[in-house]
Amino acid sequence: MDEWILYGARVLNGLLAGVYVAFLVAVMPALHGLPDDVFARVMNRINEVIVNPAFLLLFLGAPLLAGVLLVWERGPLAIAAAVCAVAALAITFAANLPLNDALAAGGSRQAYETPWLVWHSVRTLTATAAFVLVGLAGR
Repeated sequence: MDEWILYGARVLNGLLAGVYVAFLVAVMPALHGLPDDVFARVMNRINEVIVNPAFLLLFLGAPLLAGVLLVWERGPLAIAAAVCAVAALAITFAANLPLNDALAAGGSRQAYETPWLVWHSVRTLTATAAFVLVGLAGR
C-alpha cells in the first residue's frame, strides 16, 4: 500500500507543478498582451472553470498524499516534500485566491497582475520542489 501512496504523491505533485508551470510560461504571457477588460474577463473565467473535480484532485490530493507519505517515510526528503506541498497550498489561499476575488469584484488589472504573478511564481517553485522531493523520497 505504501508504494501506491508514493506513486500517487509523485503523480499528483508532478501534475500540479505542471499546471502551475503551464500558467507561468504560457497562459499568463498570452493574457499579458490582451487589453485590460479582456484580461479581466478571461482571468475571471479561468478562475471559475478551474474549480472542477480534476483540478481539485490535484490541488488537494498533492499535499494530502505528500503528507500521508510521512507515515511510511519520515526522512528529511519526505518532510521537506510535505512542507513544500502544503506551502504551495497555503500560498494559494493566502495570496492568489484573495487576488482572484478582488479581480472578480471589479479590481483593476494593475492591482492584480504583478502581485498574482509574483505569488504564482513562488507557488510554482514550491510545488515543483515538492514534486522533486517526493520523487527523491522513498529511494
